[in-house]
Amino acid sequence: MTRILVLYYSSYGHVRALAEAEAEGARSIACTSVDIRRIPETVPEAVRQAAGYIDDDTPVATPADLAAYDGIIFGTPTRFGMMAGQMKQFLDQAGGLWAQNALVGKVAAVFASTGSQHGGHEATLLSTHIPLMHFGMLIAGLPYTFAGQTAADAIIGGAPYGAGTIAGADGSLQPTATDLAGARFQGRHVAELAYRLTADLPVREVA
Repeated sequence: MTRILVLYYSSYGHVRALAEAEAEGARSIACTSVDIRRIPETVPEAVRQAAGYIDDDTPVATPADLAAYDGIIFGTPTRFGMMAGQMKQFLDQAGGLWAQNALVGKVAAVFASTGSQHGGHEATLLSTHIPLMHFGMLIAGLPYTFAGQTAADAIIGGAPYGAGTIAGADGSLQPTATDLAGARFQGRHVAELAYRLTADLPVREVA
């Protein structure tokens, strides 16, 4: 079985909705098992309550868990044009995996939620790729074979660098049908690539 992990942090539910769509897409590839896990919260409970953060009973991941998967899809809100601090702290704790080359050659992808169309959406996707490349992971984006990202009849998220959604400044916008379709497409894309990479085929070297 090819193992895929959808790993996310979500404050208000937008990223969680995309995570579920990513997992749905990944599960559409035969011989693939998919887990959804969330990043541990670092914000004090009193602050969470005051800010209206969602409750989330999704199981929490640890950095050590990542080594068991063939593909990992990371989801994060945008914080000033970058990944959320919770995600950064989680990745910062994965130095042991880096030292062991435990993630080298695994497929990685990123999806994001942003408050506005020009609030750092693409910057978040691209900057989140950077530590994943330090781990030696292979980056999968959202190819233009997903035609939905070229639509201009509504506010939609996503880019060639990954799926996404625009939540609105007050978080009132929910992922559109196109956003969710993009996430499902990306999940399937990652699972298909991971499946191909983990197929038991011999490496042929030039004589």
